Amino acid sequence: MSTCRHSISINPRAKLKPTSPDPTDSRKNHIPPIHSPTVLQGRNELLIPSTTKLKLDSLAVNSVALVAGSEHSADHDDSPCLSGLVHGFLEEEDSDFAHESTNGHGSDSERVDLVIDCTDFVEDTIRSSSDDSYRNLLFFHVSKAMEGFSCLRNQRPVLRRKVMSFLRELGHNAAICKTKWESSGGGLTAGSYEFIDVVLQLKSPSLQTRYVVDLDFASQFEIARPTSQYLKLLHHLPRVFVGKSEDLKTIVKSISDAARRSLKSGELYLPPWRKNRYMQNKWFGPYRRTVNPLPANSFTSPPSVNVVKCRRLGFDAAVNGRLFVRT
Repeated sequence: MSTCRHSISINPRAKLKPTSPDPTDSRKNHIPPIHSPTVLQGRNELLIPSTTKLKLDSLAVNSVALVAGSEHSADHDDSPCLSGLVHGFLEEEDSDFAHESTNGHGSDSERVDLVIDCTDFVEDTIRSSSDDSYRNLLFFHVSKAMEGFSCLRNQRPVLRRKVMSFLRELGHNAAICKTKWESSGGGLTAGSYEFIDVVLQLKSPSLQTRYVVDLDFASQFEIARPTSQYLKLLHHLPRVFVGKSEDLKTIVKSISDAARRSLKSGELYLPPWRKNRYMQNKWFGPYRRTVNPLPANSFTSPPSVNVVKCRRLGFDAAVNGRLFVRT
């Protein structure tokens, strides 16, 4: 039996007054909701500029558009479906790969330089995301959720849904995204994947931004016998990714290319589940969206003997607006 170490107190409906950050404040675990005046005034730990004026009130309305336990196909979901846009992108990538194969493998020094360039590109892309105030707030909330539910780290489907529910309680339009695709020509292998997405609906109904929250991001790019340069790239990848979908698309492409070069330098075969097309489908393939707080097989799977369990008190209470984790 294991219990979580940290204590988190949430009241998403509280009307917080704008205050300046107090370094002596002992309430370090307090999490402001997204519509909190304190958040919009700019707190140091959130890295939100005080001049930023986000119109987040519509989030509270948008977040109730999805009913708990419901499933939404990509064709009927309110969040932007990227499947069609990505299809052309993936086909173009396959053509690029074929072109490179036709023109030779390149020297070892060229491959090293390309991986170094990829590392710099990924670092710059992730660093530039810190200019996004909403992304910073979302990252802060995800980090606190991961900290509070750390005892569920060996139960990834459950942890993912706890984090999703936690974000929804704070007003984010968060849901579990389930991608699934079939085998097709060009070496694409069938597969499926799960992550969290958050749709930011601003004042205009036509303005939406989709954010991806992946709790197992870096591990998706591990390969056999990686070069030292590729290991350095993996070291710079965030274990938990929080960012815009368009940023993720370019990052995945760059890392997939680097993985291919790393394997090629060791004269290893590129497995179909590490090809760029397969990796892109993990986050941008046909998907369904659900806000069900329980995994689909939670009622049918037999209990595991070695599963680490959290006490009921302190976790299920999150749906009531307050969460306390025993120390």
